[in-house]
Amino acid sequence: MSVRLSCALPPSAATAEQAREAERLGYHRVWVFDSPALHGDLWIALAQVAAATERIGLGSGVAVAGLRHPMVTAAAAAAVAEMAPGRLTLAFGTGHTARRALGQRPVRVDDLVREVRQVRSLLAGDVVEIDGKPCQMRQLPGFGRTRPADVPVWLAASGPRATAAARDLEVPGVLVTGLPDRAWPECALLRFGTVLRPGEDHTTPRVIDAAGPGWASIVHAAWEGTPTAVDDLPGGKRWRADIEADRQELERHLDVHQGHLTMLTARDRDLAIAAGPALLTVGWTGTPAQLRDKAAQATAAGVTETVYVPTWPDVTAELTAYAEALSAP
Repeated sequence: MSVRLSCALPPSAATAEQAREAERLGYHRVWVFDSPALHGDLWIALAQVAAATERIGLGSGVAVAGLRHPMVTAAAAAAVAEMAPGRLTLAFGTGHTARRALGQRPVRVDDLVREVRQVRSLLAGDVVEIDGKPCQMRQLPGFGRTRPADVPVWLAASGPRATAAARDLEVPGVLVTGLPDRAWPECALLRFGTVLRPGEDHTTPRVIDAAGPGWASIVHAAWEGTPTAVDDLPGGKRWRADIEADRQELERHLDVHQGHLTMLTARDRDLAIAAGPALLTVGWTGTPAQLRDKAAQATAAGVTETVYVPTWPDVTAELTAYAEALSAP
């Protein structure tokens, strides 16, 4: 494969089989979402993937700070690393979707940094203060991995404050949603979209299914900023009216992010159809040649890994098409 291609999957009953297929196709790593209001549990899914695969890298994509006690995260990461030696990368983020789906704002970057430092210290076997008390991983042999546990800890570095934090923490790698403006030892770029087959365009049902969740995620983010902001997007005014009709104000976040980067709800499908040709302009949707050009541009900008987010209903077909498209012709 001419580029280092990884994928990101939500925890589900199908995750282990999808990861096994990604391994067969030559994917570098499988990152797993952490959004418990929308999907299954991150660490259960990573353990299932570890048991189902032999070589593919594993990653938390990304573990959301504040959802768990740092000791819980460290113990879970150590257990998965013991199941799949040398394969796990633990990446953290502030939870722009996972926490919004709970009705909460993303955690402050300062709190994210503190949790990263705590988990790194726990995995190293050190004593670290958490909530005013000293903590240390104290499992006896046979009850947990020996320390230090060699688990690289990355950061999601989208935005100036998170980027500065990643630099100060001297992380070995970052996850980004746009081309980086500085060099990192490793840099994984998250991309959604689909490979266009001959004759397909924005009206093709398969393309709507595959590219639609990426478009809808933009609308979700706009709503979180200011709900009325979606009125300027195609279909946004009707989408917002439906949300407001179905839920009282304090409960609307429960519906907004459903299916995030995974599959289209009926409401979000209307958004994707209303987008028209603009549906093909977000993320990486295009012909194989166009996608190889995008990958080359990303590599030139310092990206070392492209992380593709395939969508339902046919994740395996999407994984296959992307792997074939980004392989050398």
